[in-house]
Amino acid sequence: MTPPEQRPVVVVVGDVIVDVVVRPLGPFNRGSDTPSRIVVTPGGSASNQAVALATAGAQVHLVGVVGDDELGRAAARALAATGMEVHLRVDPVRPTGVVVAVVDASGQRSMLTDRGANLHLDLQDLGPGLLGTGRHLHLSGYELLDEATRPVARAALERAAAAGMTCSVDPCSAGPLAGVGARAFLAWTEGVEWCCANLDEGRALTGASRPADILAGLRRHYREVVLTLGADGALFSGPGNELLHCGADSVAVVDTTGAGDAFTGTFLAGRLRGEQPEQALRAALAAAARVVVAPGARPWI
Repeated sequence: MTPPEQRPVVVVVGDVIVDVVVRPLGPFNRGSDTPSRIVVTPGGSASNQAVALATAGAQVHLVGVVGDDELGRAAARALAATGMEVHLRVDPVRPTGVVVAVVDASGQRSMLTDRGANLHLDLQDLGPGLLGTGRHLHLSGYELLDEATRPVARAALERAAAAGMTCSVDPCSAGPLAGVGARAFLAWTEGVEWCCANLDEGRALTGASRPADILAGLRRHYREVVLTLGADGALFSGPGNELLHCGADSVAVVDTTGAGDAFTGTFLAGRLRGEQPEQALRAALAAAARVVVAPGARPWI
């Protein structure tokens, strides 16, 4: 176990969600019943990344909002059980956010999202003492992609920069990225130390197709960039390592929900501890592999 004085302190800002993961067991019967396997599990990109960070040895503070309902209380208990510090405001109006993830035969998922109480994230949630020198801010891109939470997300980045904190961002989703536009997202996150994106997100941000070109485009905005490639592993680019590739182990994919989050949190924990990029990449790929072999975003916890 990493000694407390060597554990990076990470403040994660983003969504707390309950995932309803649906895997149809046959062809979809429109207007009728389709036999399915359904799992209800804690989720949310930022929450999943916070859990991965904590599991990898970081001291984590998670900032978010839940509804005044049993889903929110259960989500808070699951997060606190990992040992992180949970800073969740209870919204008396909106319910806890829910995502319905429909998983196809290849394990890929499409998501139907109701962010619920997450839309009420406010500047007051960035309480005194949370953002300060020596800490790291990790921001879920969903907070920037939705205009309801964009002001607090941008304020978090500005306050972190003023405090001399390092920062990282996950673009989160190619569809909403295309909606807000690459130019805007890159401007909001310009100068962030780490960007962890998947191939679709990288294409949306740069307009490039080839992974090497995507990395080159993103490096104009971020100090280090990681691009996940699914079964092909991941690519890293940073000072002194312009193109580093690590392959992924072959596993039987059941559900990709949360795999990118496990990768991102584990990678960041390693780099913040001072691990070399290849070591951090390999640990992150191993974490993602533990996720995809079972339904839900956190089967490895």
